[in-house]
Amino acid sequence: MRLEECGECTGSGVKAGTSPKTCGTCGGQGQVVATVRTPLGNFQQVTACNACGGSGQTFTPCSACGGDGRVRRSKRISLRVPAGVDSGSRLRVRGEGNAGRKGGPPGDLYVFVGVKDDPDLKRFESINVSSTVTIPYTKAILGTTQKVRTVDGTVDLKIPAGVQPGATLLMAKRGVPKLGQPNVRGDQYVTVKVTIPKSVSGKEKELVEELEGLSN
Repeated sequence: MRLEECGECTGSGVKAGTSPKTCGTCGGQGQVVATVRTPLGNFQQVTACNACGGSGQTFTPCSACGGDGRVRRSKRISLRVPAGVDSGSRLRVRGEGNAGRKGGPPGDLYVFVGVKDDPDLKRFESINVSSTVTIPYTKAILGTTQKVRTVDGTVDLKIPAGVQPGATLLMAKRGVPKLGQPNVRGDQYVTVKVTIPKSVSGKEKELVEELEGLSN
């Protein structure tokens, strides 16, 4: 919700069909002078006129806005979110704030961003991303190409033969763009998890034992 110009009085705050009048209390000056007596003598004190609120005019207020010249309404706008924003980032939308008083220019709208967590990609150090990939032990021995999610979509990651469980592979420039500097990007770090079967068939056992014999 924001304050927009009242359509009934076009932002003046004055009831339609009437006109402001010069304040009879301050004579249109918007100020009144009061004499204050003190032990040191008399002093004159200038204060805003209570009758007109310092405007120098009195008027019949608009019934739609109560004399403020603005009414509260909701409005839906399209907002361009730049690459690299994070939770707590503040975006400024010029001219979409509250309308100014008495036809003054509108203020700005500030939008605070909240970023939802991704189940696969974890952001750290602002622009870097971490994730995990799980492969069977045979692929860890032989090497493979695995599809991996990134902020740009799914890409192929080459996993070298003999990769160790818990190893971290670097995908350069696959992280988050830096806010305000979209040409600067972070990296994605992929941790490799290797699955080992709890039980194997007789043939698989023979092959593993044969492999063990070759490695000795």
